Amino acid sequence: QVQLVESGGGLVQAGGSLRLSCAASGGTMSAYPMGWFRQAPGKEREFVAAISRSGVSTYYADSVKGRFATSRDNAKNTGYLRMNSLKPEDTAIYYCAARNSVLGAGTQDDEYDYWGQGTQVTVSS
Repeated sequence: QVQLVESGGGLVQAGGSLRLSCAASGGTMSAYPMGWFRQAPGKEREFVAAISRSGVSTYYADSVKGRFATSRDNAKNTGYLRMNSLKPEDTAIYYCAARNSVLGAGTQDDEYDYWGQGTQVTVSS
């Protein structure tokens, strides 16, 4: 079984930056496409970013494109989400996920099999 643990969340002012980390154990990192999702109070969980097994391909929601960047270091069993130019509407709990499938990265939460506990990101105005 794969376990994922997010870290790096916190409180920042609008325009600031954070880097989230997702540490994996119990599996081989390179075997799994990874996704990042977020959920704000009263909102549905939404797709943020995804990255292929090798890290060659990345995908972003329109709302974060150009501001966020996802990467991975398979040797460290860790994925990352760098968030720049943060806005108050980015405030949410951020989750990382891994997909146990022959398919690649997806944009829907039901396509992922393993989830972290989440880390809170709060952006003040």
